[in-house]
Amino acid sequence: MNENEDIKSMFSRFTYIINALQALDKTYSNREMVRKILRCLPKLWMPKVTAIEEAKNLNILPLDLLGSLMTHELSMQKKDNDEENEKKKKKIVALKLPLIEDSEDDDENEELAFITRKF
Repeated sequence: MNENEDIKSMFSRFTYIINALQALDKTYSNREMVRKILRCLPKLWMPKVTAIEEAKNLNILPLDLLGSLMTHELSMQKKDNDEENEKKKKKIVALKLPLIEDSEDDDENEELAFITRKF
């Protein structure tokens, strides 16, 4: 499986290769095809691969495998999106407040402006 490739495109590529090999009289059993698909998944998927290997009959699995892997991929994407949203929510934004001058300074400035106008 290539980086940033989804399961559906990987499975389509795999099917294309298998069909080309069948045209050359090289065939694989269902079990061999399932094993090849599971081996090409990244390390991030190893818990799912182990669960599939132990829970399912690999001889009759090819179509069920695609659905199971697509479901797992969607749940991983949702989890990643949820984590990103949490990180965005946790960002702290500090706003700068304008400095408030003392009222005495304002009075002095007003008096100075008044005297300047009178002069």
